[in-house]
Amino acid sequence: MSPRPALPAWLTRVAVFDLETTGVDVTSDRVVSAHVGVLDAHGWQIAARSWLADPGIVIPDGATAVHGITTDHARAHGRPAAEVVGEVTSALRSLLSQGVPVVAYNASYDFSLLPHEALRHGIEPLIDPAPVIDPFVIDKAYDRYRRGKRTLEVVAEHYAVPLDGAHEAAADAIAAGRVAQALARQFSLPPTLTELHTRQIGWARSQAASLTEYFISVGRLEPEERLDGTWPVRTSPPAD
Repeated sequence: MSPRPALPAWLTRVAVFDLETTGVDVTSDRVVSAHVGVLDAHGWQIAARSWLADPGIVIPDGATAVHGITTDHARAHGRPAAEVVGEVTSALRSLLSQGVPVVAYNASYDFSLLPHEALRHGIEPLIDPAPVIDPFVIDKAYDRYRRGKRTLEVVAEHYAVPLDGAHEAAADAIAAGRVAQALARQFSLPPTLTELHTRQIGWARSQAASLTEYFISVGRLEPEERLDGTWPVRTSPPAD
């Protein structure tokens, strides 16, 4: 049996972050709920805050079917979107400024939508957030040829991480953090957060290029179209 990889120092304390939203377009969709927490080395949450926002627009039925939050519920119980977006942005900025890595599954979605929301409400957005840990990108880099979907639910199950209440911001954020820790225990990840963050930029770019080729081959993209592989903040809207 090969020895288990040495655990990186960053594993001892990680922040977790997730948004539930009105849709999948990072430029125009809105925050509905959010969670920011901190996990210890054992995956226990030692600090946490959750938010429910009134996004100011109708929540489409398709989005409600995913996260369970209706327009009426958000209007009745949610806080003004500007307050929520400001507080989430401030919480993440504080953690990152302390050098605490923020785990987000498919981070380029959450970290791209949040700045658009911030600008929409006159809030200073997060610029080049770092260090960020994205289990979606890392899992694809280290287990490239594993068949099947790479949703959080599927990947969490693969690494024996419980996920109760999928598509609820707190549940998804905590599970993503625990998947990141599981990845660090199974694979020899870069020893420093700076190196890990930098490597993910390249991995995400390569993964997008590979997926672009596949989508063109099956007719889901035109030959001149390209998926945006910039990470952790996209430079352009996603392709339809």
